[in-house]
Amino acid sequence: MTRLEVLHETRYDYAAPVSQSHHLAHLRPLDDAHQSVQAWSLAIEPAADHRREAADAEGNATCWFTLARAHDALAVTGRSVVEVQSRFDDLDPDASPPWDRVAAGLRYVSRRPYEPAVEFVQPSPYVPRLPALRDWAAPSLVPGRPLARAALELMQRVHDEFTYETASTHVDTPLAQVMERRRGVCQDFAHVLTGALRMHGLPVRYVSGYLLTSTGADAPEMVGADASHAWVQAWCPLTPGVPGGWLDLDPTNRMVPASGHVRVAVGRDFGDVTPLRGVIRGGGQHRLAVGVTTRILSERPT
Repeated sequence: MTRLEVLHETRYDYAAPVSQSHHLAHLRPLDDAHQSVQAWSLAIEPAADHRREAADAEGNATCWFTLARAHDALAVTGRSVVEVQSRFDDLDPDASPPWDRVAAGLRYVSRRPYEPAVEFVQPSPYVPRLPALRDWAAPSLVPGRPLARAALELMQRVHDEFTYETASTHVDTPLAQVMERRRGVCQDFAHVLTGALRMHGLPVRYVSGYLLTSTGADAPEMVGADASHAWVQAWCPLTPGVPGGWLDLDPTNRMVPASGHVRVAVGRDFGDVTPLRGVIRGGGQHRLAVGVTTRILSERPT
């Protein structure tokens, strides 16, 4: 069990005053059996005129806020203290069911019981159906292969075959372009792995969160924590060591997340779980600065 503190700071500076703005934030970490939020605060400057917090359809904590007065800057700071427990220490990927049997079980058949995970097989705005994704993943998805083993191999292939390069893509860079250039950041790597598995009929959820970049002098440095991080959850039902059926995979760092990954929100793709977005009236050009700091407060054996 690791107790972490996360500080997420976002600042917009506008060239002209903003007369009114409406924002949606996904900044509060998820709270469940393996991740416990011990403290949480969200500071908004200038202070919001209206603010509402609730859970969305996927159980993500969301905050809507409105500023109805003129402002030339906006600063949003989320601070959380979270206890994270490693979930996949007992993972047995070779005991996972065959991937093609899982995919076949998700196809529509009249009167078959509905499986909610099928929602995450469908294409989404940032992860469209691309033949290039299907062809790229095919060598790892031979018939009868255990699903978790195939997903782990695809995670490693994204890490090995794509180059992590800061600022090489933008939020709206098409996935087809990422596939062609074979470079990007954690968001792109998560979308590639998501699309590759979905093209073969397998559900995948996009995860936004935070990453502890280093756990000690002898530990390797993690990549992708200068802002919020992204990875995926592959649907691996009936797999030993996968609680709830969703297996987390971080292709940026070629690892199964443990107690150094803090989950904030899950969705179909980045668009569902954007840390902070909004609509403004006025403002002109703007300058954006984002910083995330994650540190260990304490550790204890599970």
